[in-house]
Formats: sequence, C-alpha cells, structure tokens
Amino acid sequence: MANVETEKLMLDGPEGQLEALLDIPSDADSPSAVAVVCHPHPLHDGTMHNKVAHMLARSFVQLGAPTLRFNFRGVGKSEGEFADAVGEVGDALAALDYMHQRWPDADRWLGGFSFGSQVSLSAALERDIDWLVTVAPPIERIDTTTFQRPDCDWLVVQGEADELFDASDVRSWLEGLERPPAMEFFPDTSHFFHGKLTKLRDAVVSHKPTDS
Repeated sequence: MANVETEKLMLDGPEGQLEALLDIPSDADSPSAVAVVCHPHPLHDGTMHNKVAHMLARSFVQLGAPTLRFNFRGVGKSEGEFADAVGEVGDALAALDYMHQRWPDADRWLGGFSFGSQVSLSAALERDIDWLVTVAPPIERIDTTTFQRPDCDWLVVQGEADELFDASDVRSWLEGLERPPAMEFFPDTSHFFHGKLTKLRDAVVSHKPTDS
C-alpha cells in the first residue's frame, strides 16, 4: 500500500465544528473515489478512533481512496450534543459534502460500523453514493418495515457471534430485500471483530465496485 498522509481537520457541521482525520494515499492526486467512515455509538465510547472504524478506513485507503473519519457531534472536539442518529446523519452529510467539494470528480464511498451503519444507511439516501459498506448494522435500531434501500452498490459485513445484535435477524432482513446487498458473514466473530480485523479488511477490499 502507498504511503499515507494524515490531515487533522475541523469541518463545518450542522451544529458546529466536527473533528476529523483525513488519510490520503501518496499516489491519490486524482483519485477515482473518496470515502467517509462513520463510527459506532457516541454514548458507548464510540469515536473515530474505534478499531473497526479505523480498519474500515484503512480498507478504503488501500483501494486508493482518500478517506475521512470524523467524530459525531458531542464526541471528542466535535461541537454539539448527541441526537440519536437523526442529527448525526447531518454530520455525515457534511463530511460527504466536504470530500465532494475537495474531489468533485471522484466517486463517493460511505462506510459505517454499528451505529455508524445506521447513520450511513440514512445518509446514503440523501446523497449520490456509489458504494456503501455497513459493518454489523444494529438491526434492533433499524425500522425494517419502512426501510428504503439505498440505490448503490452495498456490502454488509456481519459477525455470526455478534453479542449485541442477532446475526440471524440481520441475515433474514437482508435476504428479504428486493435487491439484497452483497453479504459477508464471519463465523465465530463478535460484534467488535476481535481477532478478525484483517479478515474484515480483506472482505472490503475484495468487494470493490468494478467501475470505481
């Protein structure tokens, strides 16, 4: 993988400044894609430094995409207060818009882990997203009866031994969609992918859309 330069940023968000890290591969002068990664639940120690969110970002960087991780409102140096996945969608949109303004010709990728998956699924309905990656989506927080599938390539990565959300419920929901996403279910894998982070990275890298 190419060398990576990391920029520390403060972005304009709906409720104030958002703390962010932008990883840029050294060979990404005119990248074909850029990515944004959303972290897990802010009230359960979720930050942009979470190891799963970090590995998801590394996966996108390995594919040549400058990748932005950011702290939701009220986390770290980000201003504002927790808004139960509603206001956080606005935070994600602000991050996507920043990346689009900086690289307007690049495809837009969006990823999220756990709570970040929920936010990403909603944000993907508000912007033109080319690839969505959701890791361990919190099925109990998603209204599956009114769910609207994002119109983009979509990968779901799920641990079968997830101790927080039932993997069989996730599988049933996804397989019941009119257009199911690509799916990777990992045996003997917990919600936080302990010991399986490299496997997670490999799964994401192997599913790169062919037109990006």
